[in-house]
Amino acid sequence: MLRSLYTAATGMRAQDLNVSVIANNLANVNTAGFKRSRADFEDLFYQNLRLMGTLSNAGNQIPTGIQLGLGVKPAAIQKIFLQGDFAQTQNPLDVAIEGKGFFQILQPNGQFAYTRAGTFKLDNLGRIVTSEGLVLQPAVTIPVNAINISIDPSGNVSVTQPGSPVPSIVGTIQIATFQNQAGLQAIGNNLLLESGASGPPIVGLPGLQDRGQLQQGFLELSNVSVVEELVNLITAQRAYEINSRTVQTADEMLQITSNLKR
Repeated sequence: MLRSLYTAATGMRAQDLNVSVIANNLANVNTAGFKRSRADFEDLFYQNLRLMGTLSNAGNQIPTGIQLGLGVKPAAIQKIFLQGDFAQTQNPLDVAIEGKGFFQILQPNGQFAYTRAGTFKLDNLGRIVTSEGLVLQPAVTIPVNAINISIDPSGNVSVTQPGSPVPSIVGTIQIATFQNQAGLQAIGNNLLLESGASGPPIVGLPGLQDRGQLQQGFLELSNVSVVEELVNLITAQRAYEINSRTVQTADEMLQITSNLKR
């Protein structure tokens, strides 16, 4: 019965983690470019009380053994990189990636980070930056007298300047893909880092080699489905409740055992 107490406790801990993941998904339902996470679980090792295939006293082979499971443990918290819906903003510096790929962002420590959030702005030098002031890479600088900014699906950034009716290209946005994008490490601020599990970035122009195309004036919204997360939340709550009921039942059985001496 003590064993059942600890087994049920692993189930309660697992569902507590599950609810934390769901809560983070719901908290970021309006975060541009956010990708929902999913908690994966696996069973713990088993206590073999009798191995299958052994011989009985009569010399017959036992077809099934006696294996007692000892609970559950978290296996992974995986990001689901499904495409989110697009919202038209008509802001020339809002850019969405239609398909695979990530914008490259230069951090203060010189390391590259990656994001799906295309909520870009201009800094005091005219560079395209994130909301945190981090520079998009390769760096693109918009002239101070630019009238219109145009970003085509292939990443070319063009501007129209006074006295020149013909737009001129001032830079090109490149995007990166990964062999295993689920292996990217999230660090907050809509940024992801390369890891050993993700593999190195494959950088190039949008629209080439399975990379997505850019859509100016649009934002990719979070791919969190509120209805789905609420269903998952109810399921996790009930699972937690059932495991707590198991703890209560095991405690009552222990109480009955302790009262046998009376």
